[in-house]
Amino acid sequence: MSTTATVAVPLGQDARIIGVISVAHGTSHFFHLLLPPLFPVFISEFGLSYSELGLLVSLFFLVSSIGQALAGFLVDRVGARVVLYAALGCFLLAALAAASAQGYGGLVFAAMLAGLGNAPFHPVDFTILNKRVSPRRLGHAFSVHGISGNLGWAAAPVFLVGLTASGVGWRGAYLATALWVIFVLALVWQHRDVLEDRSAAALKAPAAGAASARVRAAAASEHPLAFLRLPTLWMYFAFFLFSTFAMSAIQGFAGPALGQLYNLPLSATASVLTGYMLFGAVGMLIGGFVSTRVSRLELTIGLAMTGTALLLLIVASGWLPSSLAAFVTALAGLGTGVAGPSRDLLIRQAAPPGATGRVYGTVYAGFDVGFTLGAPLFGWMMDRGWAAGVFAGSAAAFILGITAAAWVGLRTASGIPGKGATS
Repeated sequence: MSTTATVAVPLGQDARIIGVISVAHGTSHFFHLLLPPLFPVFISEFGLSYSELGLLVSLFFLVSSIGQALAGFLVDRVGARVVLYAALGCFLLAALAAASAQGYGGLVFAAMLAGLGNAPFHPVDFTILNKRVSPRRLGHAFSVHGISGNLGWAAAPVFLVGLTASGVGWRGAYLATALWVIFVLALVWQHRDVLEDRSAAALKAPAAGAASARVRAAAASEHPLAFLRLPTLWMYFAFFLFSTFAMSAIQGFAGPALGQLYNLPLSATASVLTGYMLFGAVGMLIGGFVSTRVSRLELTIGLAMTGTALLLLIVASGWLPSSLAAFVTALAGLGTGVAGPSRDLLIRQAAPPGATGRVYGTVYAGFDVGFTLGAPLFGWMMDRGWAAGVFAGSAAAFILGITAAAWVGLRTASGIPGKGATS
């Protein structure tokens, strides 16, 4: 488990750390959706298909998945703060590339830059939160962190589509996105003192120097790749893979799929993704309190995500009144939100001393792999008019994710060691 502070830290300092990291995290999730909300514009502007557009999403997450695993090692070696600056710089370049795109090649370049910027965020964020936030506030820190991600997802379609429709145009919308990134960079720089994770002060304890030395000694006693022997690490990886495979259906294709399945107009489905993410944010808030009061975190994950899967299967059936289908799809986000803080606390338990960045980088690479695999498959379904498959496939993937979480829970309940040599 990661080393954390042993003395009280002022609430104001914890709040500042959580706030700045959450703004940056929300920006990273916004960039997950840099391109998808404007897919209809690109179809009209450049004559592209849903399959081609789905490949843009896959490319973003392919670059991010490879980069995320490597970024974990970089964070452990050079520190999280400097890597955060570089990630935001990539986002700035991605927004400018999207604004100047003249065809599919330009969109590919923007997707790759955005994926490169996204890669370090989870190892960066969780390294800083674990090292700088008081242990008793970590559950709430993970909750706010997760909420900020959902709000970033929710803001992207409203911001990009809204500006595009307002007369600014899609290129102007991307220039406005670049201005936002500049603001976030300035915010991170202004608060750089509380984001320092390399100095003895980052441990916030009188004996920080000695504690830091013990952590370095423990980390040095094992091979840098020893953490890969942890069985639970790969179950967490599988959990993220299946969960985000499911999410790729909602993020990229829920609106068009509802249009095909229930004959709903675009005006009625345009806000479905925003609603899903807002319900997810509410779920994150609830989940932050739940995660600090239960001992079996995997049960919270399983129950919450089962609810999400059932709602999506109901939508896939086509039985709902058309006026209710969009709301039920949005409501499904509540379950994934409730599961979020428990998920992040579970992963924290797998991190050996000095390997926080590597563990989060590897586990969250599954997050990107799921999107990489899911987007083209669901885009292919949409091109063939299989709208029900978008929702049914998403529900099936959530159920597989629940299975991975249950495996971890059964292993823990049976007293089987989960950390192997790195305990």
